[in-house]
Amino acid sequence: MSDEEVEDQLALGMSLDLSAVSPPSVTERYYTPFYLTDIKGKPCEDQCVLFHSNRICVITIALSHPIVKHKKKIDNVDFQVSGQTNRLENKVSGKGKRGGQWLVDISPLCVAHCEDGSEHVLYSCVRGKLIEVNDRLIDDPNLLINKPEAEGYIAIVLPKLGQSESLKKSLLTKQQYDNKLLEREKNAKPD
Repeated sequence: MSDEEVEDQLALGMSLDLSAVSPPSVTERYYTPFYLTDIKGKPCEDQCVLFHSNRICVITIALSHPIVKHKKKIDNVDFQVSGQTNRLENKVSGKGKRGGQWLVDISPLCVAHCEDGSEHVLYSCVRGKLIEVNDRLIDDPNLLINKPEAEGYIAIVLPKLGQSESLKKSLLTKQQYDNKLLEREKNAKPD
């Protein structure tokens, strides 16, 4: 129900069904979404970066990503991204988050292995210190599909002080992302 509809009902003295009005989620209320599309040239491999005002970035999978879009069943999520790098071994301490692994925007965070045999590498999308990976994905990898912007987040990254604004400029806003999705849809339809 829109704000105008609520105001109209109140102005007419009608009772308001508050069960139809749901409060915004924590993500909607405190985070601003930005998007990175076609990561490493792979079509539709999109991810979302949720920016908090304190510059914390929550890395998630975008709803247009093939894993979510096609509701692929995920067998497991592997944080061992190379022979020497396991994101689960990331340990931070103190106010300055000492010990966090340094990431660049194309640093792999994990690999999602799907039931259909496909593998999808999920990236950090921003430069910064890795604060935490979502180890709940090990026990329940389908959180990536079922709750991608909440319990199914991939990782939390802390950019360097003063770099948040430049990082935001390198990503797409929600409006730009929606336009990109419309453009994809338009280009996918035969004339």
